[in-house]
Amino acid sequence: MKEIQVSEIIKAVRDLCIDSNYYLSEDIRSRLKEAYEKETWAIAKDILDKIIINADIAKNERMPMCQDTGMTCVFIELGQEVHVVGGSLEEAINEGVRQGYAEGYLRKSVVKDPLDRVNTKDNTPAVIYYDIVPGDKLKITVAPKGFGSENMSQLKMLRPADGVEGIKNFVLEVVKKAGPNPCPPIVVGVGIGGTFDKAANLAKRALIRPTEERNANPYYAELEKELLQKINELGIGPQGFGGRSTALSVNIETYATHIAGLPVAVNINCHATRHAEIEL
Repeated sequence: MKEIQVSEIIKAVRDLCIDSNYYLSEDIRSRLKEAYEKETWAIAKDILDKIIINADIAKNERMPMCQDTGMTCVFIELGQEVHVVGGSLEEAINEGVRQGYAEGYLRKSVVKDPLDRVNTKDNTPAVIYYDIVPGDKLKITVAPKGFGSENMSQLKMLRPADGVEGIKNFVLEVVKKAGPNPCPPIVVGVGIGGTFDKAANLAKRALIRPTEERNANPYYAELEKELLQKINELGIGPQGFGGRSTALSVNIETYATHIAGLPVAVNINCHATRHAEIEL
């Protein structure tokens, strides 16, 4: 049995909160550069260039790349042979968020209650997802989620008879309605299957998969490519000014579902698609 002190977890989460907001991940940087090279519309090309420059400034000056530093989503993969000692895992995660948002001068955007709207002033609580996995490792992924993009996300309970065409139409409809609001070029996470809540979870998890990795199932890998092409043909473009670069990637995750159901969720992320991870 491997023991991990909560103090290690607090430090890891603190650093991940700062790093994910300061540093654009290499896969997203690569997709932005590819979009810049392919873009033919001058205004769109200029915007992509400015997005990359903005990320460079954030990295070099150690500051957030966006004023909306998000609600902190934390994905935990906890090995069955890990014993967290010295306190509560959940409390450690929230303490890490609290410290990271204070020390990193990150905007605190969380309200305690959805209706009374009183700010918690430390960006807690985080939204935490737990998976128990084999082994003696603890993997932590922090993905701050801005709500310009989160608000554009949707879920729909399709009928099985709607099939793949129904899924395609729904994804395109969601992206089209979102327009410039989620700060394109976007990354589109799609969750298919499970139950109402599982589909949304899948779509969220799809957004932390590296954009150079396609779905392991060739059928869904092709569907990802097709949807990306169709989304980019919408002509929304970077920040909504037109062009070929509406999306950088479409990532699909699936799960078994009921014979009577076809749940589909679309979770949209902005061009930054912030995330950082560590394994303890």
